[in-house]
Amino acid sequence: MCGFVGFADTTVSIDTVKTINDMMNAIVHRGPDHAGVHTDEAVTFGFRRLKIIDLSDEASQPLYNEDKSCVLVFNGEIYNYQELRVILQEKGHIFKSQCDSEVLIHGYEEYGVDVLNKLRGMFAFAIWDIKNEVIFIARDFLGIKPLYYTQNTEDHSFLFGSEIKSFLPHPSFKKELNKDALKPYLTFQYSVLDETFFKGVYKLKPAHYLLYKKGEIKIQRYWDPRFDEKENTLEYYVEQIKQTMEESVQYHKISDVKVGSFLSGGIDSSYIAALLKPNKTFSVGFDQYEAMFNETNLAKELSDILEIDNYKKMISADECFDMLPTIQYHMDEPQSNPSSVPLYFLAELASKHVTVTLSGEGADEIFGGYVWYQISRKMSMYQKIPYKIRRSISTLAKTLPENKLTTFLVKGGQRIEEKFIGQAKVFEEKDALDILKDEYKKGPSIYKITQEIYDRVPDQDDVTKMQYLDLNLWLPGDILLKADKMSMAHSIELRVPFLDKEVMSTASQIPSPYRVNHTNTKHVLRQAAKEVLPNEWADRLKVGFPVPIRHWFREEKYYKIVKQLFESDMAKEFFDTEALVKYLDDHYTSKNNHARYIWTVYVFLIWYKKFFVEL
Repeated sequence: MCGFVGFADTTVSIDTVKTINDMMNAIVHRGPDHAGVHTDEAVTFGFRRLKIIDLSDEASQPLYNEDKSCVLVFNGEIYNYQELRVILQEKGHIFKSQCDSEVLIHGYEEYGVDVLNKLRGMFAFAIWDIKNEVIFIARDFLGIKPLYYTQNTEDHSFLFGSEIKSFLPHPSFKKELNKDALKPYLTFQYSVLDETFFKGVYKLKPAHYLLYKKGEIKIQRYWDPRFDEKENTLEYYVEQIKQTMEESVQYHKISDVKVGSFLSGGIDSSYIAALLKPNKTFSVGFDQYEAMFNETNLAKELSDILEIDNYKKMISADECFDMLPTIQYHMDEPQSNPSSVPLYFLAELASKHVTVTLSGEGADEIFGGYVWYQISRKMSMYQKIPYKIRRSISTLAKTLPENKLTTFLVKGGQRIEEKFIGQAKVFEEKDALDILKDEYKKGPSIYKITQEIYDRVPDQDDVTKMQYLDLNLWLPGDILLKADKMSMAHSIELRVPFLDKEVMSTASQIPSPYRVNHTNTKHVLRQAAKEVLPNEWADRLKVGFPVPIRHWFREEKYYKIVKQLFESDMAKEFFDTEALVKYLDDHYTSKNNHARYIWTVYVFLIWYKKFFVEL
């Protein structure tokens, strides 16, 4: 696990060595073990290394092929590197190290961009092909590793790297706020556009590669996480999952440093821990409020059953508020999923014991684990009524006072594309528009953003459409981004065995009713997990990573902290601050639960202050 930065075609007068070192220093947390630089007349690469596989200096980057006509910087792990290495050696390629990184550069020599389809792993990398004068940049299948690029520079030079903050020291980079990003963020809780909160800075999408040559950028998709159901028995798919998950965990445990596992009380992390059987598991919770904010007792209980040492930390509200600016700094963009906060402390805890940790991200998206995916029996029966009739009833119900019945009738006449935008929905779009100043209201509508993805799977059933949307937006934009940034903030590598390419291939063939039905989510996965987990863990309903923000904002101390920021001149640049304070006051006095509205705005302001006021 590492981080890299680079730039090309800079024409302004700069100290190249100082610039690349300053850029690398901005991401030193991603790789505290070693630094390396390649520079020539056209391109400069910088690399920070966290030693995981082959701890020798021979594995340090940048890496070169035999004649030094190709240069590589790479972040991630290629889990099938040993098999690829044998194939490439048989074709005459000469390796100088035992690391996984080298298969990328020799694979590119042999296969060109088609090397991407031969990889099994998580990755973001850049290869400078000197002979062809092209930079080849790619990101893994599901977006586990981040990758950013920009030409928003004084001289139109090209910058790329693992984190946006690495661009800030480059003298040519223009740091500007992307005003169109704020409106959709308020609804989605994360940066959902390809263009980030920094104007002209883009995320390379998962399963895409970029070719840069003489100022021109070409981007191409190389893979798509589509579902293609194959009829077979439930028992067949249970066996398929058991085999692919066992194999995936075996790949993901390959390391020359200590490996542990994150563990909550849910099935996903529990299944990974049971298959991995690490020496240590790690858990965090909140102990001041209801038991729902603390699953550490369940994690300890399972660890005892598996005969594994469990380490836990209980987090206080003061710690969370104190560290929020640091957390948002590491996130690069505002991200108001409350679970980012405990994840930061969980990674910090693990970093005291291990360098690699496995986690359960991705199971919900590929196996159908969210309650949103379930359609109730009542709704299933109602949907037997012809759509045109339900649509007319829905239109009428919208004109009536809102209650459980009218809400049911409205949703019963809507297409899934109208009512599902992903797992996170904070502000209704109309509420977001009500609190924003005019110049921040121009971002794209939430439905325009989601419809572009829905349009790619018009013939799939509703469950599959929702999963496909989440695989393209929620998973890379929220779940995986915070997993990467919070773990790398503490210089540890987080691996996600559920998001192995072969596991996804298995999941994509499972019929929808085996994934989600009226009584269960992740149905087939739960059956597979029962071979290594007690039924209590395999059947446990999803809780997520709950954070007691609604309680915090009803305590005078935190109410005052938030109110001071909401009434600030900085907040007035973006928001109707009277409306913000009204949300806060109504929550504080328990008139309404506006915790998510408050937290989402508060996080944005904390982020903006960090990057545009203090830096």
